[in-house]
Amino acid sequence: MTDSNAIDTSTAGWAGLTAELAHWHDSGRTATLWWRDDDAVEDTLALRRLITVARAPIALAVIPAALQDSLAPCLAESGERGRISVLQHGFAHRNHEPASQKKAELGAARPIATVLTELTEGQRLLRRAFGGRSLPVLTPPWNRISAALITHLPQAGFRGLTTYLPRRSAWPANTLLQVNTHVDLIDWHGGRGFIGVEQCLDLLTRHLQARRKAVADSAEPTGILTHHLVQDDASWDFLDRLQDWLSAYPVIRWLTAEEVFAVAMDRMGE
Repeated sequence: MTDSNAIDTSTAGWAGLTAELAHWHDSGRTATLWWRDDDAVEDTLALRRLITVARAPIALAVIPAALQDSLAPCLAESGERGRISVLQHGFAHRNHEPASQKKAELGAARPIATVLTELTEGQRLLRRAFGGRSLPVLTPPWNRISAALITHLPQAGFRGLTTYLPRRSAWPANTLLQVNTHVDLIDWHGGRGFIGVEQCLDLLTRHLQARRKAVADSAEPTGILTHHLVQDDASWDFLDRLQDWLSAYPVIRWLTAEEVFAVAMDRMGE
């Protein structure tokens, strides 16, 4: 745990979040959060750091085709499976789009049947490695997926989908629940470092406010998105301090991935 003075909580961002949580408290509602971390493939020092820093449950998006034997034992050491759940991060995290398009593995460049064959194999690999810790939830690489492919995901066994930014629909396909993330800690276009305390807090506060005011889907829990392999010390320090700070607010509730996608899992027999 970092020194509690490592991040100055007197700044405008913390004050804004405090005010927003007061509104949630006054309305008698619980502000639900969840945490997704992308690109896991093996036991690394960075993954060990993530597990140590995290006091909240983590949904770990694993790349099936790159999976190494060391990852499953590492997660098994972390304790009960609800603390760290496994989601499917595409198949190989490989771009198939032309140079003129944004990167995507699950875009429109390939036949849907080809993509579904890969995704089905990815499910098999994750179930074999992680058993019940692996959930039938798809995390598209680069948070991009074609609309046409989404409609076919339930027939391939998926019950959940997660990308980035507030969802447009809770159920983009029959029996497929979408729950996104909303606070990405990485500045992907400015050096791949930490985006900064104020920007993170602003993203968090704005999504909570949008939920409270029903500008965004109020039932979608606010998602924190991390990438353990590329995070700098400032990112880790922020995550540590944020968890400590939020723990003082009973209005906050962290959800496990099983809780986030529970209603979709209940529909598996439909």
